[in-house]
Amino acid sequence: MQNAIEVRSLTKRYRAFKLDGVSFVLPSGCIMGLIGENGAGKSTTIRLLLGLARRDGGEVSVLGEDPEGASRELRERVGVVFDDCPFPETMNLRDVRRLLAAAYRRFNAAKFDSLGLKFALPERQKIKDYSRGMKMKLSIAAALSHGAELLILDEPTSGLDPVARDELLDILLDFIQDERNSVLISSHILSDLEKACDYITFIHTGRVIFSEEKDELLEKYVIAKGSEREIAALDQDAVVGVRRSAFGCEALVERAAGERLTHERASIEDIMLYYIKGDAK
Repeated sequence: MQNAIEVRSLTKRYRAFKLDGVSFVLPSGCIMGLIGENGAGKSTTIRLLLGLARRDGGEVSVLGEDPEGASRELRERVGVVFDDCPFPETMNLRDVRRLLAAAYRRFNAAKFDSLGLKFALPERQKIKDYSRGMKMKLSIAAALSHGAELLILDEPTSGLDPVARDELLDILLDFIQDERNSVLISSHILSDLEKACDYITFIHTGRVIFSEEKDELLEKYVIAKGSEREIAALDQDAVVGVRRSAFGCEALVERAAGERLTHERASIEDIMLYYIKGDAK
């Protein structure tokens, strides 16, 4: 089965920012979390995947096609959810149904209606009166109702309460029960990604720091605790970063090197923070 997304040495230059040689692969049937701080290049990467900007270098394949010359068929097969609801706020659910029917040849009105009922979206209420969670559910219903095989979501959980975020994760996990379907999701709420994702790709200052299977990544590192001398005695090639305080030191370190000290499990958020903010070794 082909990969859903393949990115090789992707480059995009702006006046004050450069996406520099980004590479990663999303296998079909999987969920990948795209992580990084604000301005790291996540949204730029997503825009390039959708053909909304032209790359300066590298290769991109989305469901087997270059998105810069995307066919209408490819656009039908990709569902997109951004942070903001894309529909005019004066519309209601019926208006959105008519708009989607005109825009997509593969639009499935019955599926859209079914999702509207499942998400408890009011038929006549204008979108401007929807809650943030309802707007996100509307965007998801639209993305899932035209035969999409790949969902690309840019910060969809921002501002959602924990219940709504959990519902979104359930939707994504249900979507990939069909092994032809895949998801790329960018989010700052890393605990959500840790629950749902199969792969994590970390972008920092325009470069990929790692792109790995989540379970292997979580197994790879621990947070080791000890004195300055004990941390300094570790194999420094295995240490990602160190945090020092008046009470001692903590270090993100490869498991084999750190297990002889007191240690604890490292979360995805821990791993990202130590890469970005950990002191020099």
